[in-house]
Amino acid sequence: MIATYEVPPAEAEALRQLAADAGERGWWWRYRDVFGHDSLPDFEAEASLIQTYEIATVPGLLQTPEYAEAIFRGGPLTSQDHIDRKVEARMRRREILHRHDNPPRLWAVIDEAALRRPIGGPEVMRGQLDYLARIGQYPTIDIQVLPFAVGAHAGLGIAFTILQFAEPLDPTIVYTDTIGAGLFEEDPDEVNRYLSTFSHVQAAAASTVASAQIIEGIREEST
Repeated sequence: MIATYEVPPAEAEALRQLAADAGERGWWWRYRDVFGHDSLPDFEAEASLIQTYEIATVPGLLQTPEYAEAIFRGGPLTSQDHIDRKVEARMRRREILHRHDNPPRLWAVIDEAALRRPIGGPEVMRGQLDYLARIGQYPTIDIQVLPFAVGAHAGLGIAFTILQFAEPLDPTIVYTDTIGAGLFEEDPDEVNRYLSTFSHVQAAAASTVASAQIIEGIREEST
């Protein structure tokens, strides 16, 4: 095709590189037994902005290994080897937050219930809260807590993640988790509803500074 259309050398090389990159499988391919057909890690790796709202648990990208293992142990009975592999895959997912080359901006709104649910016991929760306090200081990561005191709000009962991309032609998508598998939404009207909902819960949540104090307070309560 390049020869047929007489593409200039510089553009031709860029197209060849693009074709080569498209043929490469990401790290998550090695964990297809864990992810199945769920392509969330693929989208996370390409996203420039990730906005996530969680109700019952700490977002997957912000979990410690011990916390993640406790979550998996609370699910259907499975072998220790499979649990270890799921934890390993989840830890690989969060590596995008630490990469030097254009890490995504992560904006997480976490319901206070998720921080108070004693997953894994006091020690595991203290470790998880300590981790949130540390990683929340990253310049590319914002963590807000949605306190109980807010009462009713726009995001009641709805946990979701919005992924936006630097390439203008890549549409914004929304990911919601289900018991069977994750679901992706690309319809612009539906995506806009989720964007509006995130704006509402973000506005209702405590500021990042106040949220850090809330996390520290909950951590002290568990000692």
